[in-house]
Amino acid sequence: MTPNITPTLAKELIGYLRPGAPALMLTTGADGYASSAYTWVMVMDATRLRFAVDLGSSAMENLRRTSQVSIQIIGPGDICFLVKGKAHQVKERIEAAAPASVMLWEMQVVAAKDQSWPGVTMTALKYEWPTTKREAMLKMEQAVYAEMRESLPEPTRSSPSR
Repeated sequence: MTPNITPTLAKELIGYLRPGAPALMLTTGADGYASSAYTWVMVMDATRLRFAVDLGSSAMENLRRTSQVSIQIIGPGDICFLVKGKAHQVKERIEAAAPASVMLWEMQVVAAKDQSWPGVTMTALKYEWPTTKREAMLKMEQAVYAEMRESLPEPTRSSPSR
C-alpha cells in the first residue's frame, strides 16, 4: 500500500469519528456504477466503522448484493479520508431514528486512504437542520449515535439453500 493508504484508521480520523459524524456512503449498483447516500458514521475501533442505511434504499440493496462499501469522511482541518471495506448488517432498525426506517451496518476496514492536501483546510461535511427543528434533530442524532455504539449484532438468520 502507498503511504497514504493503510489497513487501519488514522488516529485523527478515529478521534473525529468517536462521537459520530455525517459522511457519504458509496456503493456499487447492479449496473456497475457508483451510488452515493448521506449517512451517519462512527468508529468502533481502528478496523471497524458503523453506519446507517435507509431501509429499502438502493444502498441497502447494493450492500446486500456485494457487501462492499466506501465511506467518504470530510472533517474539519485536514480530515479527508476514503475508507473501503466489507460490511454486514448489525440491526434491522435504529429505533432512535424513528419515524425514519434506518438500518445499522458495520464495515470491516480493508483500506483507509488519506485524501487530504498539504496546506489545504477542508470544510467539514455537516447537516444543517431547519431552525424550528434544529434542537429536536440534534437530540435525535445524538440518540442515533448512542444506539449505534451500543447495539449488539442481531442473531443471523439461516438462509434457505440455493
